[in-house]
Amino acid sequence: MQKQNATWHRSSYSGQNGECVEARHRAHDGIDLRDSKHNHGPIITIDTHSWTTFTTALQNGAFDAR
Repeated sequence: MQKQNATWHRSSYSGQNGECVEARHRAHDGIDLRDSKHNHGPIITIDTHSWTTFTTALQNGAFDAR
């Protein structure tokens, strides 16, 4: 398992209640995601292409309630 030294980041839209998702860039490719309430819990890793596709869809309203 590769050791990650990148810093975890929260969205500037996150409140101070600690209930948010944190993300960090992986050393070679991809993004790690975790629940800020359980920072020693499971981590989801997503490759860079999939992350870009997902965030672009969010920005374009693909998941907005209809």
